[in-house]
Amino acid sequence: MLSKSQINLLKSLQHKKFRRDAGLFLVEGHKSIIEFADSPYQIETVYHIPRFDSKVLKLSQKINLCEISVTDLEKISSLKTPQDVVAQIKIPAWPALGHLELKGKFSLALDGVQDPGNMGTIIRIADWFGVERIICSEDTVDVYNPKVVQASMGSLARVKVYYTELGALLSSVKMPVFGALLSGNNIYNTDFGHEGLILMGNEGNGIRPETEKLITRAVTIPRAGKAESLNVAIATALFCSEISRKALK
Repeated sequence: MLSKSQINLLKSLQHKKFRRDAGLFLVEGHKSIIEFADSPYQIETVYHIPRFDSKVLKLSQKINLCEISVTDLEKISSLKTPQDVVAQIKIPAWPALGHLELKGKFSLALDGVQDPGNMGTIIRIADWFGVERIICSEDTVDVYNPKVVQASMGSLARVKVYYTELGALLSSVKMPVFGALLSGNNIYNTDFGHEGLILMGNEGNGIRPETEKLITRAVTIPRAGKAESLNVAIATALFCSEISRKALK
């Protein structure tokens, strides 16, 4: 049984301020926890209810396993239907992002993406297409938001996400910045080369004007129908797919 203070701490991790203060976040579901166990992330404690067989996780003996009641699980879970097991994981302190780490590859840059579901899906897309890094403006949704973590389905364990003053980074990198805009070069006729940043904008407002000025190549996904816009995660998938397709030629 968890103490009241333990429950309060774990519940508080649903909020950004308390996650940052504690240096912790939660991952729910055994499949996602397995992904984090096989990664640089440090799992501190795994909480599970009695009917859950913790052996399926195949965790190191150094990880603390804590059996809790269904009632306590419901209190600490952010899900309407909890998944029997929750891991408390330490937020890593990644080394500062250097320009050399971006050379010779493609990375995603997000300008004010706010929806946690979109963010988590973008992380999964990056993982699928082998994009190792996502660089975010400081007002992009927190990557350790429970809804982001859940939507990433474990892919967050493999994709590094950085927050920075995006304008300063884009103005200093010595590589192309491809911006997703409604007006621009047709994506299917675009030569992406072998490296660059793929800049995606906010769900409602797109790329902000001051960031748009730093785009070196505007790219658009041609519209055949009458929809006003594409969901940012779907647009990201199309960009990653097209870059991947051309790289395999």
